[in-house]
Amino acid sequence: MLNEKIVYYRKKNMLTQEELAYQLNVSRQTVTKWETGTIYPNIEYLIKLSNLFGVSIDYLVKEDDCLTLETHKIEISELACFLVKAKKATYANKTNKVNSSRKESHDYSYQENNYTYLDSFFGAENFSGQEIVYKDEKPCWSMNYYGRVIEENFNDDFLKEALLQVDEELPFRGPLFYQKGEYLYLLRIQGKIDFFQGVEEIYYQTYKVYEGFIQGGIVK
Repeated sequence: MLNEKIVYYRKKNMLTQEELAYQLNVSRQTVTKWETGTIYPNIEYLIKLSNLFGVSIDYLVKEDDCLTLETHKIEISELACFLVKAKKATYANKTNKVNSSRKESHDYSYQENNYTYLDSFFGAENFSGQEIVYKDEKPCWSMNYYGRVIEENFNDDFLKEALLQVDEELPFRGPLFYQKGEYLYLLRIQGKIDFFQGVEEIYYQTYKVYEGFIQGGIVK
């Protein structure tokens, strides 16, 4: 349905109803009515929506493509579930380390059914890496990350413990908030699994001792 596609692509582009309304020069109430199917946008706004979302008008209005959207949702759910399993079974858990794929890289890998996960990074106190997920031996998802230790009170075991709290709602690094003793882990994220960026931080008492940056999404 057209209204479902408007909701889907608005959220995919990380827009609120107010922001979409502003870009199209309509009221938020109009966007709400489009998304609930109460009214439908005329051709002028269909053109603007197709340009903004990067899809054809034909795709927006064809109802047959709803099956594609539903399939996409199922695939995203499967990917999130696999990512959580993979992350909990590799670096954070100190298991499934494999031979280096590049000179001096640290590599971890996990496989289940037709999905394969590879985490490869360089460095220790200042590190840079990439996680890749393959489906049927073709890359389908990627995340790049860079982190650095700021103060000597950084605790690597606490970071790993925070990363083990990952869940399917936020299958990126750790949770939004995790605390143990005098250590605090925070994650700020924008976007969803298909397109996102974020920052993670660790505090010891009131001092920031670590920060990391991530970005990634679907590969196709």
